[in-house]
Amino acid sequence: MFETLNKRIQDSLVERKSRRCRLVTKDGRCNIEYGNINYSRHFAFLADFWTTFVEIRWRFVLFFFIASFTLSWFIFGLLWYWISRNNGDLTWQNPPVDHIPCVDNVVGLTTAFLYSLETQTTIGYGGRALTPLCPGAVALLIIQSLLGAIINCFMCGIILSKISLPKKRAKTITFSDMAVISPKNGALCLSIRVANLRKTLMIGSQLYGKLLRTTYTPDGETIIMDQVNIDFTVDAGKDNLFFICPLTLYHVIDKSSPFFEMAVDTLHQKDFELVVFLDGTAESTSSSCQVRTSFIPTEIMWGYNFLPIISRSKEGRYRVDFSNFSKVVPIATAHCAYCFHNIKGHHHHSRDGFDNLGFEVIDINDPPNVTKL
Repeated sequence: MFETLNKRIQDSLVERKSRRCRLVTKDGRCNIEYGNINYSRHFAFLADFWTTFVEIRWRFVLFFFIASFTLSWFIFGLLWYWISRNNGDLTWQNPPVDHIPCVDNVVGLTTAFLYSLETQTTIGYGGRALTPLCPGAVALLIIQSLLGAIINCFMCGIILSKISLPKKRAKTITFSDMAVISPKNGALCLSIRVANLRKTLMIGSQLYGKLLRTTYTPDGETIIMDQVNIDFTVDAGKDNLFFICPLTLYHVIDKSSPFFEMAVDTLHQKDFELVVFLDGTAESTSSSCQVRTSFIPTEIMWGYNFLPIISRSKEGRYRVDFSNFSKVVPIATAHCAYCFHNIKGHHHHSRDGFDNLGFEVIDINDPPNVTKL
């Protein structure tokens, strides 16, 4: 019992360590941090303030939204209070009966704040109104109206931009949790499944991959993040995909592939990360977006194949069964790419069977062995 518990703890620690070492998470976020940046470089973020505001978190956007309006109301409220004080309009100044104020019914700090709020939001309840007696008050009214319009446009633009970010469209494109290696059309292939959860197309979609690994040069240099191009293709071609239904990406493992030297018993001992990218343009918004995910060695299954998920109903409509999207079945596969290309029949079932008298023939009604990832 204790050995089983200890093994589970060790497996959990290994899994957490692998997640921390991942450069790109499964949902596409980059696990990277920047250090020792000069303070002078921080002004570049202020110069590009629009991008900075669009990329900050929602909690900060809401904070700046509330703070910008509240602070502007309060500051202009103080200015209206100062104008009323200079004109002798306040209650504690005891203005005469025939006194004409700059702003009607602004007799204190609270009423000055309320008039500032009504002016900038164009509410206008009718209880407080500007009189033509004070030219400074007229100028302040114009300044506050213009500044309020600028704040409204800026904050509304920030919120609309964050809502319509292209990466939100990427949330409706999903990759399979695992990749599989199995024969495909006479070649040994690494396969990954991708699906578009919306009925709107991704125009001009392109698929490619990068294999990230640590390499050592003959000169003794260590390259922590060496990138190797991984070409993917689908049955419908490589470019200009008709991405309306789930597709399966194939990478042919030949002598030029970095997976050629791997085998079923050494794959999970390797240290690499396969990052897959999908670039395209959303049909509904015409905005370009990139979807990415990654696979580490423990997320690649050797000798498995994806279950089919597309069928055709009796009414002639095509149906996609997403319950099988992450399901695989075992398939006869060579234990290494070298054996697949050089040892004929090693990875195929034998067609020339023989009778074994020690076994009796029985009917098996159980469903096929299906593994859910």
